[in-house]
Amino acid sequence: MNPRCTLIGLVLGLGASLALAEQHDRVILEGGQTLEGHILLQTSSRVVIDLGYTVLSVPRTEVRQIERPDPKEGIAETQVSGERVTDDLYRVADLPERPVRQHSERWGEGVVMVKSPGGLGSGFVIHPDGYLITNFHVVENETQITVSIFVKEAGAFRRHKIEEVRIVAVNPFLDLALLKFDPPAGLELTTLYLAEDRPVNEGDSVFAIGNPLGLERTVSEGIVSEKNRAEQGLTYVQTTTQINPGNSGGPLFNSRGEVIGVTNMGYLFAEGLNFAIPVRYVIDFLKNRDAYAYDQDNPNSGYQYLDPPERQDLSPPTFLLPGATPEAPAGRSGTSAS
Repeated sequence: MNPRCTLIGLVLGLGASLALAEQHDRVILEGGQTLEGHILLQTSSRVVIDLGYTVLSVPRTEVRQIERPDPKEGIAETQVSGERVTDDLYRVADLPERPVRQHSERWGEGVVMVKSPGGLGSGFVIHPDGYLITNFHVVENETQITVSIFVKEAGAFRRHKIEEVRIVAVNPFLDLALLKFDPPAGLELTTLYLAEDRPVNEGDSVFAIGNPLGLERTVSEGIVSEKNRAEQGLTYVQTTTQINPGNSGGPLFNSRGEVIGVTNMGYLFAEGLNFAIPVRYVIDFLKNRDAYAYDQDNPNSGYQYLDPPERQDLSPPTFLLPGATPEAPAGRSGTSAS
């Protein structure tokens, strides 16, 4: 028998009888078991917890989440290592590297389906109050929008359909939209973390979760082919991760389960050529969301840069003709006062 499994089983069996204090840390394992004690150390690979009679080192890959007491209010607050909540509706954290299977189980509930009369796409929750990110083209010219969230109950995912969804901000140029819905009573949303300062490199493993062609919660995996692919004045993360119609607006994750981009396009007749909007554009969009605030009387509100008008007179300007004398600026003489 595995000695580590024996030790964890012994700890779980005796944990209820060892009340260390009114306030204690809780480590919830991937299998659903709970360890209660005092966390001594957290690293990217291990969590060390004092159980009162022994100290246990738990691999990060076995930890689902950590709950620590709030010293001010005396109530437990769900945390992950290095979590930071910003004033711009998104969160960052120092998440450990894990296999795609574990990440999809842990963060899959944070990916939603976005529907309108014109079609469907994907999105992901960035704030527990019901804020989510998707592509602008998923909701373009639409006002009747629904969101389906998927919650794991008794080992299976159950769909919750939200009928009232509000468009908060849009940026057609970046192809981003910020939506808001009210979470169902008693339901705690799974919030995804953005990779604010995490570098992206060619060859990095990445994966996506979305709803291609309406196939709910589809997971696809690949690598970063090019981290800065220029296209129409913007740069994209090029990836071999399959992106199909319906994936638009969903998250592209790194190996830590952090969002590094928003999937938005792929070539139908070329395998392995898929693209995502870099997360730095998402963060800039959220920080300046007031500038992109949506106006229901103008479905295309937000900044949109139009093409300049064409020249009517195609002949060269007179000051460029041979022998022409450059004109002095208006209000100035042609000589200098030396």
